[in-house]
Amino acid sequence: MPVLELDDGTRLAEGAAIVQYIADLAPEKKLAPPNGTLDRYKLQSLLHFISTEIHKNFAPLFKPGMPPEVQQMAKDGLANRLQWIDGQLAGKQYLMGDQFTVADSYLFNVTNWAAFVKLDLSPYANINALRERVAARPAVQQAMKAEGLMK
Repeated sequence: MPVLELDDGTRLAEGAAIVQYIADLAPEKKLAPPNGTLDRYKLQSLLHFISTEIHKNFAPLFKPGMPPEVQQMAKDGLANRLQWIDGQLAGKQYLMGDQFTVADSYLFNVTNWAAFVKLDLSPYANINALRERVAARPAVQQAMKAEGLMK
């Protein structure tokens, strides 16, 4: 489970909550729509979908000794959910339209796991286009270098 520990020792858990907290620390960057707006609730809906339907469904693929039929069920489930997200991206630069948000970074992060579990993302043209846009962001490149995912 993702956990962010703040300077005062407070811990905030779960990816969807953490990324919104981070976005709210710098509202001028517009990583999340303002609280109380319909767009904020749309963002929350996307974040929860990514968390519960994509992030969670990668778990069986990382567990050693997981039976092949369970792994295939997980891959089939992911394919269904990735297809839905791919459809949501049709005609858009980002999940919320033209504005990059924390939902895009979260989707980028969890879809990075596909390479580790040999999940083919080639059927999802819109997801791959989003991934290219996000990967081109200087802050993303810096983070990936720091994590050893990029040279």
